[in-house]
Amino acid sequence: MDTRWTVWPAAIRPAKGLIVLLVATAAILAGPPASGQTPTPSAGTLAGSLADSLFEQVAAQAENMANAPFQTADVELTGALADIDYDAYRTIRFRKDQALWRDETPFSVELFHLGFLFRTQVQINLVDESGTHALPFDQTLFDYGQSGIGEALGSANSDAAAAIGYAGFKILYPLHRPDVRDEVAVFLGASYFRLLARNQVYGLSARGLALGTASPEGEEFPTFREFWLVKPAADSGTITVYALLDSPSLTGAYRFDIRPGAQTVVDTRLRLFARADEPLRPGLAPLTSMFLYGENRRPYHDDYRPEVHDSDGVLMHTARGEWLWRPVANPARLRVTTLLDDAAGGPAGFGLMQRDRDFANYLDSEAHYERRPSLWVEPVDGWGPGAVHVVEIPSPEEINDNIVAFWQPAAPLTRQAPLEVRYRQYALSTMPDGHGHMGHAVRTREGWASVPGSAVKPPRTVRRLVVDFTGGALDGLDPSQPVAADLQVTGALARVDHVAAVPGTDLWRVSFTITPDGGDAVDMRLFLSLNGQRLSETWTAVWSRHDLR
Repeated sequence: MDTRWTVWPAAIRPAKGLIVLLVATAAILAGPPASGQTPTPSAGTLAGSLADSLFEQVAAQAENMANAPFQTADVELTGALADIDYDAYRTIRFRKDQALWRDETPFSVELFHLGFLFRTQVQINLVDESGTHALPFDQTLFDYGQSGIGEALGSANSDAAAAIGYAGFKILYPLHRPDVRDEVAVFLGASYFRLLARNQVYGLSARGLALGTASPEGEEFPTFREFWLVKPAADSGTITVYALLDSPSLTGAYRFDIRPGAQTVVDTRLRLFARADEPLRPGLAPLTSMFLYGENRRPYHDDYRPEVHDSDGVLMHTARGEWLWRPVANPARLRVTTLLDDAAGGPAGFGLMQRDRDFANYLDSEAHYERRPSLWVEPVDGWGPGAVHVVEIPSPEEINDNIVAFWQPAAPLTRQAPLEVRYRQYALSTMPDGHGHMGHAVRTREGWASVPGSAVKPPRTVRRLVVDFTGGALDGLDPSQPVAADLQVTGALARVDHVAAVPGTDLWRVSFTITPDGGDAVDMRLFLSLNGQRLSETWTAVWSRHDLR
């Protein structure tokens, strides 16, 4: 296990579209919808072979597309839809009484209209016992409010209305009460989708794939261009969605089995085909979030809220059983770090977590950051060696998604070797299973290591860090126990100043000082032990002199 860091020079700009507006949820990579209908097994096979056969059909379609040139086809929005802004787009509402399957299954589906930033027309197909049916655009499914867009489009049979399509969809399920259907998943924009579990509000996003994220060449945003929604049984707690992915460099077939609940679980299967001749390095199970500021580094913000973030760190469970916690930050320069796992089986899991669940640490009664989901990813059948890449992008406002994490396999994707992987995603509000026995870092603070009143001050690059741990094997531990801090630092001289229980709390605090050796960044790893036995996860972080403000 190793950590590596890269601080990108200021001359290298983030890829176009890499910072994503939260209000839009996605950057847009346009593509035409696939034409025609996909053959479907005969009626009565939904519970049997349909799952595998439909995936193979979508995969065959993806492979055929990979053998042909990519064709960009942005939908040319004209007339009333051409230049509408965010507020106007929000007035277009799907009529809830028209939700798909609303009286037939526990699940229902509502659709999104094209407009604003959402200009990629996606083909939506419905799959039931009778086969697969393409869903044509129906203007009457939407309430256009006072925008005047409905009148401008004319009748449902007009040429203007026929040219409009769907941008995506949301899935609803009785998550809290049997008589109320709550949103549990939204697929909207490029390959982005969001998940909710019980008592959560929307925060970070998942993606189908990341390609070229934070690279000097610029990021490519693959797009889900076609979906197949399988109608669940009347007593089913799972809904299955298939998707066709397309981009200039690759194509792919996806299957999502979504089970809402206290933890919403999504079993994911994908198969990728390279369209480009050169080897590709895709990022698997990418997660995208927002971090403006937190307790770890809080430059002055003219804001009443102590913290503003959807996620406060990356958690990784390595193949060798080590748990790593990596607090994220809003850096002064674009920064990419990697958490390597070179074991044959690859990692046991990774995720972007919202660990702080205390309302008092946010004080935002509208955004409710304490209720934002964590997303945890567990590979199925192993992924092999590779690394979790963590991208942190400077951001002045909370409307930007500026944190990205994804798994990148060591082996590239080539035209000769398609890539198939499976993984399970969890939207949760707690730590993942298996983590409970470990003490975990709950707070990271950093400041100038000067002594108040001292006549001689050290350079501001000399920093004091304070990390608080709690839980697991630390619970009930007597303060007299000789708990030790195992600290490893690269790029600086380091000194542990203090390791002790914090009186009146369940915390154990480590305070240490770093004196950088002149480089741009310092890599740090820290965990607690007692008599040679590990008590906590490994806290790991990178400090950069560019972050001094």
